[in-house]
Amino acid sequence: MKKIFIIIPILIFIFSCKKKELPIEKHDPGDVITSSVNLESNYKWQIYFDLKTNTVVGQNLKSIWDLGFECGTNGTHIILNTSKFMFVYNTHQTNFSAVTDTIGFAINKTWDLPNGNLDSTAIGNWQGNNEVYIIDRGFNEVGTHQGFRKIQFQSVDATSYTVRFSELNGNGDVTLQINKDDNFNFTFLSFTTSNTITVEPPKETWDLVFSQYTHIFHNPTEPYLVTGCLINRSNTSAVVDSSTSFNQITYDKLPNYIFKTDVDAIGFNWKSYTGSGYNIKYHVNYLIRDRDDIYYKLHFIDYYSSSGLTGCPKWEYQKL
Repeated sequence: MKKIFIIIPILIFIFSCKKKELPIEKHDPGDVITSSVNLESNYKWQIYFDLKTNTVVGQNLKSIWDLGFECGTNGTHIILNTSKFMFVYNTHQTNFSAVTDTIGFAINKTWDLPNGNLDSTAIGNWQGNNEVYIIDRGFNEVGTHQGFRKIQFQSVDATSYTVRFSELNGNGDVTLQINKDDNFNFTFLSFTTSNTITVEPPKETWDLVFSQYTHIFHNPTEPYLVTGCLINRSNTSAVVDSSTSFNQITYDKLPNYIFKTDVDAIGFNWKSYTGSGYNIKYHVNYLIRDRDDIYYKLHFIDYYSSSGLTGCPKWEYQKL
């Protein structure tokens, strides 16, 4: 009898802790909407899109910024503008004036991971080391290399960062305070203007950004510039479904999916390059959960403009 009394409480505990199924209520989907953006054939634009209003809410030349500084009281991370194919090298020197060349850069350069994980940035945990980093600014939209800068990340607190940067020869030596604004994901720095610059719209106003970015292929490891769709890291998530047709994806199937917050959860793999042009993978569908917990399904249907130029993603999507 003692065994029975021991087993029953355990079974009661197990079943009481079992996760309940997500209830699915009857739901009327929205209309299927067709939208597109034009990055132009040299992919020079970064275009921000809001699914709820079906509108472009921001657009900028990809070459206008270099580094992004995480906003928010506890923000400390710094990202590269991967749409320009940027890299960074920590010289591990603390004497700013002593760093004058790129020796060691080629074999020691690092990059941000395409998934946007802020704990896996090229700059990494810089706090307290006062070390000098060399930044390869990458290329602008016409393929011109934008040169190098050296930078020292000096401090961060709840409201701002302080950094020092210049050209490698010391010209344009600037110490700058970079203020945080929690309405945005990042505050952006331009080495061209030696100041901060507005890039992304406020984080609660957009879901997707269409842009080039640096993807990492493996075996061998090779950074490569691709063009695709990234999601807003602030309260947006997505998942791919390549086995269910677009029409068969319905609201009641949502519990079957595991949504990801990786910024490249949509990415570039909705198209393929054949050597003579791009083909759309019509069977590849994406489910997106926005900042208001509204769900959408989306698939791409074209990558060419009406005049036959690339850089014009076109897609269908529907509120579930």
